[in-house]
Amino acid sequence: MRSLLCERIAIAKDLIKRAEALSKSQKRRIEGGAKLCGKLKAELNFLHKVEAGKVAIKESHLQSTNLTHLQAIIQSAENLEDVVSVLHVFAYEDRFGDKQTLVVDVVANGGHTWVKAIGRKAEALHNIWLGRGQYGDKSVIEQAEDFLQASRQQPVEYSNPHIIFAFYNSVSSPMAERLKEMGISVRGDVVAVNSLAEPSAENEHLNSSESDEEGPELLQVTRVDRENLVASIAFPTQIKVNVCNRVNLDITTLITYVSALSYGGCYFVFKEKVLTEQAAQERRERVLPQLKEFMEGKELFACESAVRDFQSILETLGGPGEKERATLLVKRINVVPDQPSDRALGLVASSKINSRSLAIFGTGDTLKAITMTANSKWVMTRHSEVVATVTRKLNREKAASAEDSLGAHRYSSRAPCVPGQWGHVALNNATAELSGARSSLSASRFLCLMQKHILSSPGVPCLGKQDKVIKGHIDCFTPSGSDAMSFLIHADMVPCASHMLQGDADNVV
Repeated sequence: MRSLLCERIAIAKDLIKRAEALSKSQKRRIEGGAKLCGKLKAELNFLHKVEAGKVAIKESHLQSTNLTHLQAIIQSAENLEDVVSVLHVFAYEDRFGDKQTLVVDVVANGGHTWVKAIGRKAEALHNIWLGRGQYGDKSVIEQAEDFLQASRQQPVEYSNPHIIFAFYNSVSSPMAERLKEMGISVRGDVVAVNSLAEPSAENEHLNSSESDEEGPELLQVTRVDRENLVASIAFPTQIKVNVCNRVNLDITTLITYVSALSYGGCYFVFKEKVLTEQAAQERRERVLPQLKEFMEGKELFACESAVRDFQSILETLGGPGEKERATLLVKRINVVPDQPSDRALGLVASSKINSRSLAIFGTGDTLKAITMTANSKWVMTRHSEVVATVTRKLNREKAASAEDSLGAHRYSSRAPCVPGQWGHVALNNATAELSGARSSLSASRFLCLMQKHILSSPGVPCLGKQDKVIKGHIDCFTPSGSDAMSFLIHADMVPCASHMLQGDADNVV
């Protein structure tokens, strides 16, 4: 027993390390990771008490700890992509209309896959299925019915999650076949069942407890033949996911998409605290590439209420560049009448959900589209399919009065300048980071900021007079120094900057 105890303690310690490393290996923080670690630490504490003689248990009970199940959960999570959560509790209604809860061991593939990890032996599972378990024991097939019932009420991108039952101590062939008939995938070793014999009176009282210590009599009852391996099934490498190809844009997303902050205008300290905070956030993590990546190749929608209010806000607060980008964006969108779904209409407007939100998100629900939003209150209600984003405010002319923060800081995100091409790189850095602010600045102010920005780039040599810095950098890339303004425009400047820069070409020395 001592050696078994040491073995279980070593397993518990290893599982804790693996559980803590799990989140680091995934794209996002795994919900429920702390709960999983807590359960493992509780098991380890229990084993330490047994080791210290504070708790007296049988060796068979030592084998029946939750470690087997927790180990199966971790193994499942380690073999799946994009794990969202572990030990997640879903609420649902059973077929009688009663409220129930279901614990899903692993939610993976961005929510599209539910996994039940099973560590019990095939003999015990098969015996319970035949009705030879303890009173109240649910067979795997009954649990599968619960999973199917719950998954129908928890659609992800308007599709029911795919369910996998992962067996780590084998499963009998008849049970595996039944699960497949129900539409549930099976992972693990599938073993044969040779025959089923009637149990003796003595065996009638045997049960399959969590210890899985069935004994030879129980094995004779179930006749699971572990030596006869029918199949060994791994987790599917590619699970077919019905990706929703429709995106519904709400007002926060429309504003963020056209905001000057999203187009390089984030290198200022604004008078408005919220703009300064959003600018700092944008410097840390650019939001526009994330929006574009999610929207790419999808059909874009927005309801009339969203577009009308967006344009009203734009007229009041938007700058020229923001208005121009808004015009181009609206042309790409299918603007549809407000058509909130029955599910949305069944909600009551409140401080968290106003009537406009009901119209916007309800229309997305009717269209079976994913609504992109930074409306955290609606995200928390979870009454339609949403993708949470971050928001950016419109700048209007506020950048013109903002304090330039470029000269005082050297942002680590800039590309380093190397000998022989520092002018090219510095200009690319400057144009990329200042293009969003160009529409709201005079040409002379813009060129002044360009000078400061280029001078602060790592590796830029001193050229002497600062008023010749711009042309000096152009000379490094175009030795003749000719057509200076066309070079600036060519370096990915926003369209509206072209005319304004050309009109002030005399400002370049």
